[in-house]
Amino acid sequence: MKILTLILVLTGMATVGAHAQNKLEQDRQAIKALAGFYKVNFNYAEVTAPDTAYKFSKPYKSHANEWAEIIVDEPKRIVIQHMLAIDDSTVIKHWRQDWTYEDTDLMLYTQDNAWKKAKVSPADVKGKWTQKVYQVDDSPRYQGYGTWSHVGGRDAWQSETDSPLPRRESTTRNDYNVLNRGSRINITKEGWMFEQDNKKVIRTANGDKLLAVEKGYEEFSKIAPEKFAFAQKWWASQEKYWADVRAVWADILANNSNLKVQTKTNGKLLYEVLFALGYQSVKEKWTTAQNQEKVKAGLQPYLVK
Repeated sequence: MKILTLILVLTGMATVGAHAQNKLEQDRQAIKALAGFYKVNFNYAEVTAPDTAYKFSKPYKSHANEWAEIIVDEPKRIVIQHMLAIDDSTVIKHWRQDWTYEDTDLMLYTQDNAWKKAKVSPADVKGKWTQKVYQVDDSPRYQGYGTWSHVGGRDAWQSETDSPLPRRESTTRNDYNVLNRGSRINITKEGWMFEQDNKKVIRTANGDKLLAVEKGYEEFSKIAPEKFAFAQKWWASQEKYWADVRAVWADILANNSNLKVQTKTNGKLLYEVLFALGYQSVKEKWTTAQNQEKVKAGLQPYLVK
């Protein structure tokens, strides 16, 4: 009887372990499905506000051709770099998303382009993936964790976290300073949908005040890769330099419990400085050591002590 009980227990443990491993692989495949060649439609509109006198902003609509390339594929870490293909001769290194499994380390946005390091309990992130989003200059943007679900043939993930103002408003508005992002990702037959319920928040020492709520839809629809020939060629020449940029940022984030970034110094935006260094690196064939030394020097004026 004891032997039978032991066999049943071990069989149950093996079944649970196999299920967990299968779920992990399902998660990985869903994340990897975010990569590809897309036409993206951006749609945002404010829908509610607590102040009845509030004047809603004009709905935002835009579109672009975007290539999302997997640049790191590890069992519990997947990194996807996005590139905007403007035309046959212009490409912009766009945002980056790092996916990490059961990650207990976060950089949480506070306000005014500042982040603080936070530790999450293993229980809170068990079976969950963290999406760490970075800006075009590879500085942090926002990080949130959630569970991938695979029900009825649908792959979906959701999370809620604070972030800086979206780029579409960061240079035109100053009536709020934190965007609380409610993000949902759904994999579709055509690509994927990035749906958002965002709260525009005024954060002060006295607490948070809600200004308005907006709905957002970013629809990624697969298109032929031919439109991205120049972008692929450009990235092939630049990817070594940007790997060194990521390494410098990783060192900065690992050694600072708080981080504040000044986006503009001496009339230059941070991404302009790093992009210029990238072109110079390719032209002059800098080594990894040279890249990292020059990137550190370029970043220094933008890191607020």
